[in-house]
Amino acid sequence: MRSIIIAAAFALSAFTAQAAEPIEGNWKTASGATAQIAPCGGSFCVTLKSGQHNGKQIGKMAGSGDSYKGEITDPETDKTYSGSGSVSGNSLKMKGCVMAVLCKSQTWTRL
Repeated sequence: MRSIIIAAAFALSAFTAQAAEPIEGNWKTASGATAQIAPCGGSFCVTLKSGQHNGKQIGKMAGSGDSYKGEITDPETDKTYSGSGSVSGNSLKMKGCVMAVLCKSQTWTRL
């Protein structure tokens, strides 16, 4: 689950209300946990809905259309990372990097 959180962490931050919102919804993470992405205070917040960290907000996202940038927090270590995410149909590809050198990516599926 940690690698999922880290990869996701790289995709989140603040979002404007006028932009397209295809990222909003429920997603199955690469580890099989469920995450909800929903509007919150002008952003899109990512909250885990299943697993050990159920209910924990792990990030925020900003962007438009199908491309997003932001940050996410690994719920096990409370470390925050930055990165990007892109939506294509029912897939959300998350890419995250530590110091823009060590990068990982994963794909979440819309539920």
